[in-house]
Amino acid sequence: MLGILSLVLMIVCLGPLLGIAAVICGHMALVKIKRSNGMLTGSGAAIGGLVTGYLSLALIPLLAAIAIPNFIKARDTAQKNACINNLRVIDNAKQQWALENHKSADDVPTAADLDRYIPGGYAHLHCPRGGEYVIGKDSEDPTCSIPGHDLSSRRQP
Repeated sequence: MLGILSLVLMIVCLGPLLGIAAVICGHMALVKIKRSNGMLTGSGAAIGGLVTGYLSLALIPLLAAIAIPNFIKARDTAQKNACINNLRVIDNAKQQWALENHKSADDVPTAADLDRYIPGGYAHLHCPRGGEYVIGKDSEDPTCSIPGHDLSSRRQP
């Protein structure tokens, strides 16, 4: 019974505790059944408790091995997308700055120049992975120091 409960309650993280109890009780029951010389029965139930108990204990590392890499990949993708969005904001601010101030393609705005075109100002834009932004010339895309965090990877043909 503990083994079945351990599998069912895996959802609320009580499964491993009940799984340990199922394994201990299953081994104790098998020992008693063997020592009884046929007086006690129920070895099938004891083995069932052992199997379900061990299964609930084995599922934790298996689920972690599947879930953790997926969580890491999702986090990295979200960080990259947030950085690329910041680069788009910087690029849009550069274009507005150049239009309003009649700048050429080779002019390079400063962070202070872009502050009025970015809600909250340039200083609040940060790469989630700790990369540094380079504004660059008006004719160039802004860049991030983290490889893969760039506007060219998101442009549509």
